[in-house]
Amino acid sequence: MKLVKEAQVSEDLQYHLEENLALAENVFRAGSSKYFSMFNEVRALAQAGAIDLNEDDSFFINETEIGELGHYEGKLVQLDFPIPEEGELDEAEYQGKKVDLNNPKRGGSKKFYVYTRDPKSGNVRKVAFGAKDGGGNLAVKLKDSQARKDFASRHDCENKKDKTSAGYWSCRLPRYAKALGLSQTGARWW
Repeated sequence: MKLVKEAQVSEDLQYHLEENLALAENVFRAGSSKYFSMFNEVRALAQAGAIDLNEDDSFFINETEIGELGHYEGKLVQLDFPIPEEGELDEAEYQGKKVDLNNPKRGGSKKFYVYTRDPKSGNVRKVAFGAKDGGGNLAVKLKDSQARKDFASRHDCENKKDKTSAGYWSCRLPRYAKALGLSQTGARWW
């Protein structure tokens, strides 16, 4: 994203612009007031025609309501911001050791792995995904927009809902790119 005409921007957004950081690389803790403020500021600038958005930032601003508030069960809540279900972020036990749930990591029998709770049985499962044996020369091509679109189409990413499948996590890999040491361009393949 970049400014296309003179506009007053916060110090926080100025940092993002200078460092060429996407909204998905928001420097603030996800869920904090400053995190949401960043999206609202960019949305206002986009509506005023003062900022040019790349493909990924455009998705957040034009196709989601992240940063906006709505009423749910009598409470004011953030829209388009996933709130984990109870126990989803808790530590769990897998084969006698404490593990973090839904937090992908590098390694294992494939390039990445994640521990998640099977909603049918309630048991914790380890899901390995990515190329076998780390993939060798197979790279995750997050910077190539055409490769991302082809991957999403080939793997039907929009319809992957089962957290116990490797496909679900492969399709959501860009969301965890920074934590996995991958170059990040956005929060989704498609």
